[in-house]
Amino acid sequence: MKELISEIARALVDNPEQVVVTEVEGGQALILELKVAKEDMGKIIGKHGRTAQAIRTVLNAASGKAKKRVILEILE
Repeated sequence: MKELISEIARALVDNPEQVVVTEVEGGQALILELKVAKEDMGKIIGKHGRTAQAIRTVLNAASGKAKKRVILEILE
């Protein structure tokens, strides 16, 4: 999951070397924290959050077999 989010984010931003994805294990959930450069935040979030929602939708579809809830947090 970490690699999937990393590849999607690197394709969207102008500074792909500053994309950092970290995993935080929870009891019932896996939390993925995405950090990008400050000037790339708008590209990750998109208009009215549509790009971020699309990334979350792809992540949920990919995590179907994992039997764990996967949450994407976009950090500044």
